[in-house]
This record gives sequence, C-alpha cells and structure tokens, in this order.
Amino acid sequence: MTPPAEQPSVRAIGALLEDEYAHAILVHTSTEPMSAGELSDACGASDSTIYRRLERLQEYDLLAEQLQLDRSGHHYTTYRARLDRIEIELEDGTFEVTIDYQPDDAVDRFTDLFEGLR
Repeated sequence: MTPPAEQPSVRAIGALLEDEYAHAILVHTSTEPMSAGELSDACGASDSTIYRRLERLQEYDLLAEQLQLDRSGHHYTTYRARLDRIEIELEDGTFEVTIDYQPDDAVDRFTDLFEGLR
C-alpha cells in the first residue's frame, strides 16, 4: 500500500491518534508484528473494534499488513506500525500535515516468512 496521495487534515489525523484503540494498536505494533486477536487481547477490545481501527490506520498507511505462516502450514495476518513521524506545521493560516513512514523492507518480510516454515 502506498501513502495516500493527499495528506490527511489535522483534525482527521488528530482524531485517529486520540482514539484509545488506534493509539494502542500503533504502540503495540511498533515493537513487534501482532495479529488482530493478539491486539484484541492486548488492547482489551472486541475483535470488531480492533478490525475497525486497523482499517482506519491502514487508510493512512500507518500499518503494514504481513502474511505469516505457522509450522502447520496455516497462514494468518499480522500488522506492524509504519508510522515514523508526524509533523504538523502552521504556515500562513494553513495547517500542513506531513507523515514520515518507516521503510517497507520486503527482504526482512521474506526472511521472517521463510524462518516461520522451519
């Protein structure tokens, strides 16, 4: 997923980060990829609440989705934070939001996927 062509408004990004579950999802997934079920447990929220927040965070490309394989050959999805930094600038009466994203390292994802098969 590529970053949105148009940066979000200050209100939209502020509301998203103010949301306790979206905030917690970013915090938890900044240290390690987690599944929706793991996030539900960690955040103390229902699965439906977590999925709604995951969708909103992905709209702004703040989360990366990764497919994981377990030893039995089943797959599941995990999420990791892509947010590196948000900068809000007020210039000439207008707010400008700049979002910096962590690089999406396909090589690391492939290595993780391969190691999961062993």
